[in-house]
Amino acid sequence: MVSQLMTPGDAASLLRPTDSLGVPLGPGQPSAFLHALGDRDDWRELTVFGALLVDLYAVFTKPGVRYLSGFFGPAERFLVDSGARVEFVPADFRRFTRIAEQLAPRVVATVATPPDADGFLSLSLHAGATVEAIRSAAANPDRVLVVEMNPKFPRTRGLLPDYPHRIHVDAIDVLVESDRDPFVLADVEPSAVDRAIAGHVTPLVLDGATLQTGIGGIPSTIVKLLADGPGGDYGVHSEMFTTGLMHLHQAGKVTNTRKGQYDGVSITTFAAGTPELYAWLDGNDVVAFLPVDVVNSPEVIARNETMITLNGAITVDLHGQVVADTIGGRQFSGIGGHEDFIAPSGLSLDDRSLICLPSTAVVAGAAVSRIVHQLPAGSIVTTPRHQLDLVVTEHGIAHLRGRSVRERALALAAISDPLFRDELLAIAATVS
Repeated sequence: MVSQLMTPGDAASLLRPTDSLGVPLGPGQPSAFLHALGDRDDWRELTVFGALLVDLYAVFTKPGVRYLSGFFGPAERFLVDSGARVEFVPADFRRFTRIAEQLAPRVVATVATPPDADGFLSLSLHAGATVEAIRSAAANPDRVLVVEMNPKFPRTRGLLPDYPHRIHVDAIDVLVESDRDPFVLADVEPSAVDRAIAGHVTPLVLDGATLQTGIGGIPSTIVKLLADGPGGDYGVHSEMFTTGLMHLHQAGKVTNTRKGQYDGVSITTFAAGTPELYAWLDGNDVVAFLPVDVVNSPEVIARNETMITLNGAITVDLHGQVVADTIGGRQFSGIGGHEDFIAPSGLSLDDRSLICLPSTAVVAGAAVSRIVHQLPAGSIVTTPRHQLDLVVTEHGIAHLRGRSVRERALALAAISDPLFRDELLAIAATVS
C-alpha cells in the first residue's frame, strides 16, 4: 500500500454523508482533520466515537452529526449545553477497546509523528483504546485509516514486540500534514486545601512504592512533595502521565526497579501536560505507552509491588459510595480508570488506594459538604463502597478497609468540614 498525502480538507471529503468515525481520547486526536470536517454541511448521519475533546470542533454542532463520548471535558459540556447531539457512553477506559471493536467505524483517524528512517510513525501521546482499531482499519480494505502527522508531537515508544506503539507508513491509507500545537494542560497552582491533603498523603507513600496519579491540583501537589522529600526509588504505573510525574523523574526519585513487572520503565497509556513535558518525552525511553486494556487491567495493576493509587471524587457518602463523574445526575467527566485503580488495593495489604477530595464545595455562593450522610436522589455511583480503602480531605484520613459500616461512617464524618461535622457524626453513630 502507498499512503496518499492529502490536505485536511481533502481527507475530510473521504467521509460519506452517512458514515462512522473513530478518534482517540484527548491528546491523540487529529485536530486539523477534525476541524476540516466542520467545513462540511452535507452530513445526514455521521456518528463519531471518541472521548475528552481537546478543542471545540464545529463538526459536532452540525445537523446530522452524533458524537458518542466516553469521557466528558469542558468541550463536551459546552456542546451539550448548546444543544449538540452529544451522548455519554458509560464505560471505564479499558472497555473503550471493546466498544471501538463493536462499533467498528469505517474511518479511523489519529495523530502521530512523521515517519522515522525506517518508515514508522510513533503514536506519540496516546495509546489508549484505539491501537487495535488503528491496526484493524489498516488491515481492512473496506475501512480507511487517516493519520495526521505532526512534527510538534513527541516521538514516544511502547514495549517491543507486543506493544510497539507505532505504525508503518505503508499501512496507512491517508496521511495528513499538520503543525498544530499539542493540547496543553497547564500546571495548577495548589490551594491551601490541596497542600493540606497532600501533607496527609505523602507519609503513606513508602520508598519503592509504585504510583498512579490523576489530574488536578491535589495529585500534582502530592507528587511535588514527593519530589522534594526524602523518599524515593519509586515506580510509575499510571493511566495518565503528567507533568508532575516528569518532575518526579527529574528529581531522581523514580527508578522503576521494585515494581515486579515492567521494571526499568514507567508505564502509561496517554500523556497530557505542559510543552516542557512533551519535550522531555521526545525520544525518552524511560516511559512506555501501552494499550489501556493492559495498563488499566486490575490484574496487571495488582501485580505491582506496593501499589499506591491517587484518585479524586466529587462526593462520598457515609457508606463510602463515591460519585466521581457526575454532578446532580448530569455527566461532568467520565469513569476512566477510577474503579480499575481503586479495586485492586484490597488484594494485598501493602497496596493502598486513596480517594482525595476537599471537604466542601461552593454552590450558589454557599459552602456545602462533599461528605454527605446519603447521596441525593438521582445520584450516579462511580465506585461502590466495598472498593474503598482510604479517603482523604484537608481534615485527615478515613481508614475504611476492614471496618464495619458504623466505623466507616464515623471515620468519614470525622474528616468532614467542622461546619457539618457534628451533624454527620450524630448520623454516623446511628448507622448499622
